[in-house]
Amino acid sequence: MNWETRVTKLLGIKYPIIQGGLAYLAYADLAAAVSNAGGLGQITAMSLETPEQLREEIKKVREKTDKPFGVNFAIGQHGRPFAHMLEVAIEEKVPVISMTGGNPAPIFEQLKGVDVKKLVLVAAARQAVKAEELGADAVMVVGQEGGGHLGKHDIGTFVLIPKVVDSVSIPVIASGGIGDGRGLMAAFALGAEGIEMGTRFIATKECVHANEVYKEMLVKSSESDTVVIKRSLGAPGRAIANEWTEKILEIEKNGGTYEDLKEYISGEANRRFIYEGKTSEGFAWAGQVMGLIRDVPTVAELFARMIQQAEQIRKQWAI
Repeated sequence: MNWETRVTKLLGIKYPIIQGGLAYLAYADLAAAVSNAGGLGQITAMSLETPEQLREEIKKVREKTDKPFGVNFAIGQHGRPFAHMLEVAIEEKVPVISMTGGNPAPIFEQLKGVDVKKLVLVAAARQAVKAEELGADAVMVVGQEGGGHLGKHDIGTFVLIPKVVDSVSIPVIASGGIGDGRGLMAAFALGAEGIEMGTRFIATKECVHANEVYKEMLVKSSESDTVVIKRSLGAPGRAIANEWTEKILEIEKNGGTYEDLKEYISGEANRRFIYEGKTSEGFAWAGQVMGLIRDVPTVAELFARMIQQAEQIRKQWAI
């Protein structure tokens, strides 16, 4: 069946499926596997320490695939300068740059005159309109079911996607609560022209940086086993519920400041869980879609399954 949409044409990919930025996890093995399967894989730039490390990761992706891929810049979550990292992506002629968190205007300014496709992750129609005004080629729209950092207003994917579709003229990519062919087709029904998945890609063979304990929790946990932390800081994010997140929520409930929370929400605490499997000594991002995850396939197997399921639905719809 024909899977061509404005998103596939824009990005030069076979299927309108994009892998999320995935802090500390989205590196060459996963990005190349997603791109080779027909989607758009991405590297997470701001989880790397130096521009040289980013350049190496880009080279590794190109050794593993000749397909398009992207570099994601989580500009609001690390508080680090990103211009020097972005310069590497420009020098390496990366075909796609995506932006999450914070104000993307400085990235657009730096990308002026650069031949690159620009994607912006948003969580509100107002943000999508602003992204289009800045020059975004498409917006990725995350509903409150998603894992990691979310919007502040708890708007679900089923309301948010059509709201954004009605607000912009550029392609819309749906994110949040999507992990199979049913989610892909639901996104199309809502007016989106592609999907972004994060949590589902963590539970794959090629997400080699994710500890097996983390993957096993994604498989065995239910859709109700997540909590939203960091609301008090104005940066809500969905994580797997555990003793560590209970402590975070307790501190927030008692009026704790950023200083009180800092050690609990740090990158170090995140890495202890996702890299070392120390589930009682850190936290891990995950969306409610983990209630639909039942195995850890290869990326190619996941794509094949999703497309088969989606095509069955298309036949039922007779389109």
